[in-house]
Amino acid sequence: MRVAFAADHGGAALKTDLLRALRASQATHELIDLGGDGSDPADDYPDFSQQLGRAIQDGDADRGVLICGSGVGASIAATKMRGVRASVCHDTYSARQGVEHDDMNVLCLGARVIAIELALECTRAFLGARFSGEPRHVRRLDKVLAIEAEEAGRR
Repeated sequence: MRVAFAADHGGAALKTDLLRALRASQATHELIDLGGDGSDPADDYPDFSQQLGRAIQDGDADRGVLICGSGVGASIAATKMRGVRASVCHDTYSARQGVEHDDMNVLCLGARVIAIELALECTRAFLGARFSGEPRHVRRLDKVLAIEAEEAGRR
């Protein structure tokens, strides 16, 4: 699986730590760093959310991990993009269940909210999960995709 990572100025340090830890554990995924090194306070979450969302849309990444100060802004911006299902998760249950039930493809984390140890556990839970394909989950996802398509038509 190809996994893109991106962060604004507030999330860059956590992104770096996560990538380092995942690489050290010899993760079987291809880890792609889309940037945000924390050096520029004008590195804003909408820019990195869009960059990561484009990677998902274009097929350059299968999933993404997006980090800002709280995770909220990045999540809001990412969910504006067609085909991106992003959510803030600061616990392993939500990170796993978001994929299994909702086909979440972007995990958002808040660097000012979560420590590296839990962020790493959440990321591993997210990456290890698979969409269940159960009829009730497919039905719900189809409804979400219908909302997305309807909204795209309103523009």
